[in-house]
Parts: sequence; C-alpha cells; structure tokens
Amino acid sequence: MTEKDAVAAGRTALVTGANRGIGRAVAAELYRRDIRVVVTARNAEDARATAADLGPGARAARLDITDPDSVKEAAERVGPVDILVCNAGVLLDAGTDPLSVPLELVEETLRVNLLGTWRVAQAFVPPMVRRGWGRVVIISSGTTTEFGGRLFAAAPGYSVSKSGLNGLAAMLAEQTAGSGVLVNAVNPGRLRTRMMPNQPNPPEVAAPFIADAATLPADGPTGGFLTEKRGPGRA
Repeated sequence: MTEKDAVAAGRTALVTGANRGIGRAVAAELYRRDIRVVVTARNAEDARATAADLGPGARAARLDITDPDSVKEAAERVGPVDILVCNAGVLLDAGTDPLSVPLELVEETLRVNLLGTWRVAQAFVPPMVRRGWGRVVIISSGTTTEFGGRLFAAAPGYSVSKSGLNGLAAMLAEQTAGSGVLVNAVNPGRLRTRMMPNQPNPPEVAAPFIADAATLPADGPTGGFLTEKRGPGRA
C-alpha cells in the first residue's frame, strides 16, 4: 500500500453497478487498497456473489439507481460512505443518429445514466459534507470530448447523458467546495465490457486510475474531467 493509498485505507467505498465490468474491477482495486467496499447491483444475489469473490469484509447491497425507494433503503442499510463511485449506466442507442434515434431510448438513457447518478449523489454526498471528508467519482466517457470537440453522434442519447454527468460533477464540486469532499468525472477509456465487447482493454486496465481518483489527497483536483492516457485503444 502506497502513502497515498493510506489516506483512504479503512474508509468505506460504495460502487454502483459493481457486479461486472468496470464497477467490479474498481471494487476489487479499492478492496486491494484496504478500503471497506460495498458492492451494489440491481440484483441482490449478484451483489452478494461479487462481494464474496472480493474477500472477507466486502459487503453487498441491492441498489437500483432508478428507484428512489431502493436508493433510500440502500443508504439506510449501508450507513456512512466515504467514497462513492457512480458507475452504473446503460448504452442503448449505439449505431443511431440524433435525427432518427427513438426518443424512448434517449429518455431511458437519461433516466439511468444522468438522473440515476444524480439521485445517488443526493443520497450519499450530503452526509460526506457533514462529516468533512468524501470522494466522488462519476464514470463518464470519451464520447463527450474526443470527436473533434463535438459529441459522438452515433450514440446520441448516451453521449448527451455522459456530457450531463460531466456538468453534474462540476456542479457538485462547486456545491461542496471547501467541505473536504472532492468530486470528479473520469474517462476510463475504451474497455471491453458487455456494452463494448470488442474493445482491446479489459476493465482491470483502468481500475487503478479510477481508484486513484477515488482516493485523492486533500489537495487533489475537484470538478475536473480526468482522463488516463494509455496509447492505442484509449478513449
């Protein structure tokens, strides 16, 4: 464990959508850093199985970020959280375009990616502020920045939702400035997940970078859009 890791050792981290892909890899990396990890998923059994795989002390909780009651129940059951990694999301409109994409896909994408993340932040960030310490990482995407200064039109709802998450991170950072809570959006790059099965890099490649953003020292950045540069295959 590095000196920087020690800053967050013993803290409690909650990761949304942690039963597979990026969320699972990040949960495993945080657990490796001696952080108490709470694995969440829409299906309680999936969360429990992942927590068991991580090892002793890892906890599980059912959490559907689109359901206000589920979020409230999870917050009550889990208790104080120091680190929040908002990873849960969907990609429903790949291969469409802004003029023909079914708007019900856009609505569902925004409901999950943007409003779901916002709902979780409202539940878990205010207690961080009251306690005077917290780290929030919102998983965003290169679809918001790396296409010549425009959003990626071949996944329009997804791109808009991720751009909205960048704005949400900036607003949350402004609202929590000086409180000991740091909030950042991160671009993990193009990773091989269920959403993007043909990408070259597994989620574990980005997990240390995301975990670093979740364990920043007190003088670390806030309100940023953090991107890891990995060379070929990044996004």
